[in-house]
Amino acid sequence: MFLNLRKRYYSVKQRIKKEFNKLSILDRYILNQLLSVFTLGIIIFTSIIFASETFTQLIKQISLYGIPFHIAIMMIILNLPQVIVLTIPISMLFATVMTINDLSLKSEITIFKACGISIERIARPIFCFAVVMMFVSFFINEFIVPATSIQSKSLAIYSLEQKHIPENKMNFTVKDISKNGVLKRLFYAQWCKDKTLNNVTVIDISKPNNIQIIQAKKGTTSDYGWKFKEGVVYTISKDTQKGDKLFNTSLFEESDVTFGIGDVNEMVKESTSEFNFFKLLKHIKNQKQNLEKKVYLEYQINLYDKLALPITTLALALIGLPLGITPPRVRYNRGFLFSIVIIFIYYVIRALSLNLGESGKIAPFLAAWLPVIIISATGLWLFYKKAYKI
Repeated sequence: MFLNLRKRYYSVKQRIKKEFNKLSILDRYILNQLLSVFTLGIIIFTSIIFASETFTQLIKQISLYGIPFHIAIMMIILNLPQVIVLTIPISMLFATVMTINDLSLKSEITIFKACGISIERIARPIFCFAVVMMFVSFFINEFIVPATSIQSKSLAIYSLEQKHIPENKMNFTVKDISKNGVLKRLFYAQWCKDKTLNNVTVIDISKPNNIQIIQAKKGTTSDYGWKFKEGVVYTISKDTQKGDKLFNTSLFEESDVTFGIGDVNEMVKESTSEFNFFKLLKHIKNQKQNLEKKVYLEYQINLYDKLALPITTLALALIGLPLGITPPRVRYNRGFLFSIVIIFIYYVIRALSLNLGESGKIAPFLAAWLPVIIISATGLWLFYKKAYKI
């Protein structure tokens, strides 16, 4: 099997190499520079998003939910495709501006024009590469992101179910702390074997005016909480009206207790990243009557965004090309500055339109497509001026 995969890899590689060699020298020259800067952009912007957002979520999951470090790392890796989908458009912009700006500074665009090669001809390989990246982004978002998101959630739920089960330990205690740092429950077990706690004692003080003590011979975790067998429950409560204290005792053969499930419920919330376009469309139609208005609008916006986000790759390449052309008198590289400014403007427009859409002030379709429309219109106008007017 490995040999077959290796043969297929080399055959595909040879085909790509043959097709690449069929391109003109100009196309290969531009694509070589574009691809190197694009790859650098993917690495830079993915690292920035990972360091700013994803790493923060990693620390939160470890500290708040008690997820083991190795599982949290796996969850981060599984979330990388979702981050790459966001970085492909801005990396395309970065590559376009930097490549064209570099050609301008070396006076190569002036030489191309003197040889009768127009701006439109220079832009052709860039737009072709942008179209390819647009389809790559769509493919990742449709087929890879849903699968990795579901797998990431499964790992989170598994770790939450097993976080109180330290295998092969004796006489250990586990604290259940709230988000505010207040002790809610204290677990004690004499020993643990085969993911089963033996001689368990639980002190629950999460409810005001109520203390509950559970003693059981065995205890395990399940999808719905804790499952205790052969035990007794002591409940000490206080009547707030009369001021009397009440003491109740009850025996049980088997009992399911739901405390500690809040973390799981937080993790199992449905996310649009788990659906591709058509599954999300079907889900919205089936759940339309059950969804709140705000959630329904959010789902619709995310549905349209699954198409708008890949096309943003082409739109940003369109606006990046004319901005990358440096006037003859300018002898410094301003491509990086232009890239940062355009990325900032794009995300401001995107955040504003999404917030307006979620609040119901504009239609969901417009909320998802407004940044693409503005960037594309501006890019077409600038490209027309650079290619045909000047």
